[in-house]
Amino acid sequence: MIFKVLYQENTKSNPKREFTNALYLDCETEVEARELVDKNTDHNIEFIEPLEGNHLAYEQKSQILKLRSLNNYE
Repeated sequence: MIFKVLYQENTKSNPKREFTNALYLDCETEVEARELVDKNTDHNIEFIEPLEGNHLAYEQKSQILKLRSLNNYE
């Protein structure tokens, strides 16, 4: 399943909407996506959203969606 992770660059500053970033992960569960981000980054996770159906199609059409997986997380 594809998950959209909304995050701030680090946990040191207060979240501000204009600095929110997104990354997309191909994981089995939301818990796995959260663990991957927590383990490999200093990101402050705001929200994790599963993408499917029309939401997934929209993100793919916008060409913003770049998948990250467990093997090539950057």
